[in-house]
Amino acid sequence: MRKPKATRMVFALSLGCLIMVVFYFNSNLKPASEPVGERSSGQKSRRSPLQTLYDGDQIESAVQGIHHGRRELLEEACHSYTRKRRVLIPEDLKHVIVDDQHGLLYCYVPKVACTNWKRVLMVLTGVAGSHRDPLAIPANEAHVAGNLRTLSEYSTSQINQRLRTYLKFIFVREPFERLVSAYRNKFTRSYNTAFHKRYGTKIVRRHRPDPQPEALEQGNDVSFEEFVYYLVDPATQREEPFNEHWERVHSLCHPCLIHYDVVGKYETLEQDSRYVLQLAGVEDQVSFPASSKSTRTTGDMAAQFFQNINPFYQKKLYNLYRMDFLLFNYSIPAYLKFR
Repeated sequence: MRKPKATRMVFALSLGCLIMVVFYFNSNLKPASEPVGERSSGQKSRRSPLQTLYDGDQIESAVQGIHHGRRELLEEACHSYTRKRRVLIPEDLKHVIVDDQHGLLYCYVPKVACTNWKRVLMVLTGVAGSHRDPLAIPANEAHVAGNLRTLSEYSTSQINQRLRTYLKFIFVREPFERLVSAYRNKFTRSYNTAFHKRYGTKIVRRHRPDPQPEALEQGNDVSFEEFVYYLVDPATQREEPFNEHWERVHSLCHPCLIHYDVVGKYETLEQDSRYVLQLAGVEDQVSFPASSKSTRTTGDMAAQFFQNINPFYQKKLYNLYRMDFLLFNYSIPAYLKFR
């Protein structure tokens, strides 16, 4: 009986030493940055955007009600349409931008005003230098990797702390309008040669009967119909993940794993952007840029692009993007013919 007791004593001593070592290293590790609300003892801690949201005494009640309704609808849809819950991994968080100074987490979705939101965050985090007007920042600079930190760059404990205490927001858009916008931008603009070479040539080779040598080489004349064939082809996703410009929002931002406090919509972009800036207490420091309505992809424009798409492929495409329609409360477009 003595041997097990001695073994237990040695184990207890070893465990105690290990805890002391871990405590020592943790106490000497400097955090990557100082989150909002964690200020030195001589500095008054300001109210965080998350506290402002749920206190709700400084924001117009009608706007609060709209966003409360969106949160509830999203939660109900997640409960109804997703069966398995899993743990977030760093790979899931590569689209979540962190603003430690103001306590914000923003999941960016391409083709939903993400360039302007990145510009705004560059101003707020000081990355923009002397620029106070977001539109003074070139669009290509807004997308430079490393300008803004993403949540995937933090340690597990830092990730969890920010998910608990920061305001998490996302902007979404009617899925097929976003898809048509991505097609127009990446395949019909002459300057997007990188997309033509990377994706256009592949689409032409796989989905165009008897393609011309020039089209196989340049890939700059992909039709919307060919783009749809490419998306619904099972081989596409077996080969590699979708490009972020046409990847589904639920795959980019994981709204059933991350509890977003604000779900902004492209259809109410100015109002919802102003709401986020009010919650952050920075509406006097920076304004969200007004969008150009002349070049915006609309529902009527999307309907024109879908006119020549066979109902069979319309249905397959809808099934591919179905979760985005359901999670963010978008109706099946009236112009679709498969119903």
